[in-house]
Amino acid sequence: MASLSLLLPLGCIFGKGNAFSHQRAQKIRVGALASEPRLRDECAVVNRRSLMNVGVGLLGLVGGATFAEAAGLPPEDKPKLCDDVCEKELENVPMVTTESGLQYKDIQIGSGPSPPIGFQVAANYVAMVPSGQIFDSSLEKGQVYIFRVGSGQVIKGLDEGILSMKVGGKRRLYIPGPLAFPKGLASAPGRPRVAANSPVIFDVSLLFVPGLDDEE
Repeated sequence: MASLSLLLPLGCIFGKGNAFSHQRAQKIRVGALASEPRLRDECAVVNRRSLMNVGVGLLGLVGGATFAEAAGLPPEDKPKLCDDVCEKELENVPMVTTESGLQYKDIQIGSGPSPPIGFQVAANYVAMVPSGQIFDSSLEKGQVYIFRVGSGQVIKGLDEGILSMKVGGKRRLYIPGPLAFPKGLASAPGRPRVAANSPVIFDVSLLFVPGLDDEE
């Protein structure tokens, strides 16, 4: 059986009806790419309804069909963080290249705080191969993903790219092979294969930082 999530191996998933409540989160293992289980005591409190919502989402993933596929939609009609108008505007946005080789373009600069290393973040993402085919997406799952940034819980390029974002921002990350998936990802129905150490593209929106939220 394929992993339930390709990108984010360990963390908390919030369904649409959970209002992003930190206390109502449930820790879930959703893949096999985590370096080590670092959230042993996190997201432990969950009410019965929240757990049912998460269970329904996981059953949908186990079935192997995305929401778009179930509706008979072609791949280009899958939900995206950057639509056709956005794509045209991105052509005029300057590319930023970091020392690691990560490149990015800001779709929208946020007005909130940037997440400190070790803090949890809530984000949506759409992951693509260079051709534009989507291989993983929180939008298709209808779930916001929460993970601890800068702690090795996601691929290196995503960790680095989100750390310099501000809450409310959207960014396209051009992640080189060494910062992506060292072992690659197998293909699956509706999902292209990702070769080992091959570049990938992520559109990411940073929704909020629960730890900073609690302090306000």
